[in-house]
Amino acid sequence: MSRTGKPSAFASSTLPCMDAAALFLDLHYSDLPQPVRDRAQMCLLDLTAIAIGGAQTPLARIIADHAHCQFGGAHPMLLDGRGASPAGVALAAGMTIDALDGHDGFNPAKGHAGCGVLSALLAYAQATGRMSGAAFLTALVAGYEAACRIALVQHASVPDYHTSGSWVAVACAGLGARYLDLGADALAHALGIAEYHGPRSQMMRVIDHPTMLKDGSGWGAMAGVSAAYLAKAGFTGAPALTMATDHKAWSDLGQRWLILEQYFKPYPVCRWAHAPVEAGLSLCRAHGLQSAHIVRITVETFHESIRLAKADPATTEEAQYSTSFPLAVALARGGIAPSDVAGAALADPEIRRLSAATTLVEHPEANAAFPLTRRARVTLTLTDGREITSAWHQPRWDAEAPPTKEEIRQKYLQIAEPALGMQRASELKEAVARLPEEGLAPYLRLITQPISPRTTSGSAA
Repeated sequence: MSRTGKPSAFASSTLPCMDAAALFLDLHYSDLPQPVRDRAQMCLLDLTAIAIGGAQTPLARIIADHAHCQFGGAHPMLLDGRGASPAGVALAAGMTIDALDGHDGFNPAKGHAGCGVLSALLAYAQATGRMSGAAFLTALVAGYEAACRIALVQHASVPDYHTSGSWVAVACAGLGARYLDLGADALAHALGIAEYHGPRSQMMRVIDHPTMLKDGSGWGAMAGVSAAYLAKAGFTGAPALTMATDHKAWSDLGQRWLILEQYFKPYPVCRWAHAPVEAGLSLCRAHGLQSAHIVRITVETFHESIRLAKADPATTEEAQYSTSFPLAVALARGGIAPSDVAGAALADPEIRRLSAATTLVEHPEANAAFPLTRRARVTLTLTDGREITSAWHQPRWDAEAPPTKEEIRQKYLQIAEPALGMQRASELKEAVARLPEEGLAPYLRLITQPISPRTTSGSAA
């Protein structure tokens, strides 16, 4: 018998749908197909890279100070080392990862599961001392599967578009049942508490006014962890409507693995800007262009990308939530690194010229494809008077054409080595690779050490 009081939903692969409670309480590493195991480690390495980049931002320093002072405790925070409570660890980790918009996501949910899920798991593992690497990866998979489905149910039930934190909070609470041994009844209360108190933050407000609020993942992770501890103490919650298993989003649970349907990001900016970047770069490659050849830029794309309208960002948040500025960076520098959306890059005269010369145009064809596909095409007006137009493009590294393991390793090293040094970056990468065999302790030791001031100079801060 399982902890749900019923036979495990994983006992037979012929079941049409596993019970949602079984996902949180009874999923085991042996239940995961090998591609799912591999993808979990790939997601973990990618999230680790973005955490390292995000830790160098002012946002991360402010939230770590806040979590240490207001959520004091004994558990070291991500890439900081100071202590906080489990809720504080989750808050700081989630907002640190979210500080650099380069982590994976799920197109139908219009958001990110991994950021909040990993942050909650780091808190639970430290608080309980459960260091099994296989169990950690299993919980990570369960978090992706739950969070993505919860997002679909929520988006179908409300008229406004809410941040990832609003739905990832429920998944984070459910994961607490695995680590805190809540049982089915307390799990139901935890899910209900998290759904009720999760941050129903309106995403388009921060698109229109980019600030450190970002995608709500840190607040969602904090709410979810808090909900699990409250339920363990006997606090009660109303039923979680997003967990109703009669919704079609839950119908293929245990048969279709949504962690395999995540996109990854080659650039640390909002996904909605990636298609214009690919379209612009394609023209430069095809015509042998340099940025000095470009006089004007026209981007045709979907409504939400048009709303990323900050052409002259003064902060990294404004640069990450822009369409014209990342496109200008890519045209001027051939790509986009974390350092290209912060610091001195924000004042680069050539990048600012190109960004100011960009016009964004909403196109019905791109609108119709969103959110499952993000499309854009770009027209460049050149100094010789020619106008050249790209084909329609979509972002690289979508679920249909994901990056290879080696591409994600290279992305990790490009971010981690300048910040951590080659030795620690390599050790951390190996800790992720050896997680099933050697456990979580080596990873936690390395990921909770602070980044020294020496290695952060000239970074994305």
